[in-house]
Amino acid sequence: MRIGILSDTHANYEALSAVVDAYSAERIDAYYCLGDTVGYGGSPNECADVVRKLCTATILGNHDAAVAGRMDYSYYYEAARHALDAHARVLTPENMAWLKGLPYQIELPEYGVGLCHGSPVRLEEFEYIFAPEQARECLPLYDQLAHLTLIGHSHLCKVFALTPTSVEELPPIDFELQPGRKYICSVGSVGQPRDYDNRASYTVFDTDEKRFEFKRVEYDIETAADKVLRAKLERNFAHRLFIGV
Repeated sequence: MRIGILSDTHANYEALSAVVDAYSAERIDAYYCLGDTVGYGGSPNECADVVRKLCTATILGNHDAAVAGRMDYSYYYEAARHALDAHARVLTPENMAWLKGLPYQIELPEYGVGLCHGSPVRLEEFEYIFAPEQARECLPLYDQLAHLTLIGHSHLCKVFALTPTSVEELPPIDFELQPGRKYICSVGSVGQPRDYDNRASYTVFDTDEKRFEFKRVEYDIETAADKVLRAKLERNFAHRLFIGV
């Protein structure tokens, strides 16, 4: 079984389209999305339509929760709130109902995989894991963790290998899962990468070979950025696409 896992599309239809095209060259049996289909970008409905059709299941992200009225986002900075409000106004009833029904977490025990948007600790708070000290907060849950926990949220590609008492950060490159360790892997962002690589990020997990693969693909950044500007969203949401931050 080969699983395609993507996250944090953030209403970037051009990036999502490039990822879907790239996946077509792979042998993928099922797709899963780790959330934040909306927010920041210029194509919320188009992206929601694609993800709903493509993915077997989708996790609730914090931007999804905000747009769907499932969390307080008054503490978000003004430009982010403006984008969320704008997306809430234009989403179709079908896409809004979809966001309202998304789960915080999904377990795939037959593959040894757990899916959530941020840290599996305090799921509804959408906490980040992009450093070893944040991954260490998961150690009290070690026995409950899947062999591989896949997350998004940080927009970074990260790998942490856990034992019951330790956390080791590994390079974000293709790797094979080893017995006696559990892994938390951040899959990066389709629509707003923040590792200074402006290519869209997507991933594949081969459940038979226990092999996880990071992948990147170029996309039409100019068109995606223009859609942000034409939607009258924060200009920096467009500019950051070019530098991947």
